[in-house]
Amino acid sequence: MSAGAWLRRIAFRDFRNLAKTTIELPEAGLAIIGENGQGKTNLLEGIYYMQVLRSVRGARDQDLVRFGAKGFHIRYNAHTDPGGGGSHELSVGFESAAKRKKISIDGSVVTRLSDAFGSLPSVIFSPRDIQMIAGPPSERRRFLDLVLALSSRRYLRALQLYRAALARRNAALRDAGRGTGNDTAAAVWEPALAEHGATLVCERAQWVRERAGQFSALTIAMGEAGESLMSYESAAARDSDPRAALAIAFEKHRRLDIKRGMTHQGPHRDDLELTLDGRELRIFGSAGQQRTAAIALRMLEGGTLRSARQLEPLLLLDDPFAELDARRSARILELLRNAGLGQTVLVVPRESDIPSELMELERRTISGGVVGAAT
Repeated sequence: MSAGAWLRRIAFRDFRNLAKTTIELPEAGLAIIGENGQGKTNLLEGIYYMQVLRSVRGARDQDLVRFGAKGFHIRYNAHTDPGGGGSHELSVGFESAAKRKKISIDGSVVTRLSDAFGSLPSVIFSPRDIQMIAGPPSERRRFLDLVLALSSRRYLRALQLYRAALARRNAALRDAGRGTGNDTAAAVWEPALAEHGATLVCERAQWVRERAGQFSALTIAMGEAGESLMSYESAAARDSDPRAALAIAFEKHRRLDIKRGMTHQGPHRDDLELTLDGRELRIFGSAGQQRTAAIALRMLEGGTLRSARQLEPLLLLDDPFAELDARRSARILELLRNAGLGQTVLVVPRESDIPSELMELERRTISGGVVGAAT
């Protein structure tokens, strides 16, 4: 089994309702107990923030600042080397007035966010995950982008360049539609879109192709009776030359895009299709079936990070079994253990909500954003 990431200490200042909180974590992890609204989810969001440098709930940085404060600050100390090397420190500070974020690793200021992206490998399981299944295609694209950007520097770079070119083409399209520009200004960004878009398409298609069987097997192992399938829906991916296919599509639809003021083809419009017995889970799946599929995706995410980093990622569990029966919860925990259960941070509203498989975790309480010893 690969070594595991160990978050030894994390300190929050003015993040959400965490005014001033420092937590020391055992290597196995913690179970944190607290009523709703006391800061349990905020705590997990803050830990996960240190991997992706943004809110897992989609909030803007300025909205993460505690009411009345001028900014927030998070600092952690963790072991994140596969070889079991020394610990590292990462700190993130955000100033509301300047809307400026400052990041440092081991005391050295980082000038590019991408240099700190993925520093604390972790996977979060939360009630919001059901939106990956029941929500619009943007939710599933976001999942793919995050998993691949965290595990592939090539993908992260291509995603950054694609988004930059897309924003500039869209701006040129709007100018052309208003008569203050022309289609040539939009066309100039299409080669970059085709080049970097092809990288996104190919890596997404490969990831889905390699893990489609695992997705099906995981849902069955969790107790799903039907056949669950995962596929990548992309016109460019079906072409033998995705780059050429994208270039042709951008040129072909340019006049229509000018009328609409937006680029309507490319990997930013693709989807991860999930079905159960041939029917879309998004439309026809029950809440339990959608929940099972979402957990399977998170498990695939954990496996991807494990392979890329040769390190067990942190497991952040936000009352993940609240809507599942005991038998299915036990199956899920068994699958997690078999894969390699890393340091785990579980938050639940009551002590009785801690699964028997995680009863050995040291316990703490949280109230009003303050973490204390379990009573």
